Order: sequence, then structure tokens, then C-alpha cells
Amino acid sequence: MIRLNAHTQKKIEGIFDEAGYTVRYEKGSFNSGYCLLENKKVVVINKFHPVDAKINSLIEILGIVNIDVNSLDPESQKFLRELTAQKPNTLFEHAA
Repeated sequence: MIRLNAHTQKKIEGIFDEAGYTVRYEKGSFNSGYCLLENKKVVVINKFHPVDAKINSLIEILGIVNIDVNSLDPESQKFLRELTAQKPNTLFEHAA
């Protein structure tokens, strides 16, 4: 299981960074908790959301954008496979 904590958030941000995306945390009234500017490769996440909501938004976006897995380092490739291999309702474990 993947823990919903700041470390996991940083690892997911690293995947976006390696894929050429910029992740920003801003205030805003995003209906889904995030905004994706695909042409500019910018992901904007609502900075007022708790860590678990931020992680869920980042993972949701990973399922939307086209990421060249070959552009990721081996550790990021493995983590991305872990994220995408889990069933949605068994994916996360809240940090204790």
C-alpha cells in the first residue's frame, strides 16, 4: 500500500518533473481540486487541500496526461507502475 504523506507527494512530483511538467500549489476555486494546463505542461493543485487530496489529484492527473515512461529513471518507473497497478480502493493507506 502507498502511504498518503509528504514523502509520497514528493515522489509523485518527481515523476511530473522528470516528464517535463511543473507542479504548482496555488489558491483557487478549482472544481476538481486541480487545474491542468496541458499545452504548457503545468499542473496547478489547490494549496489549501490536505495532503491526501493533493496526492489523489496528482494521481488522477497521471492517468490523464501522456508521460513517456522511458524518460523516467528506473525508480520513478517502478513507483509509477505501483501507482497504476493498484485497484483504486486499495491503493492508499493513511499515514499514522
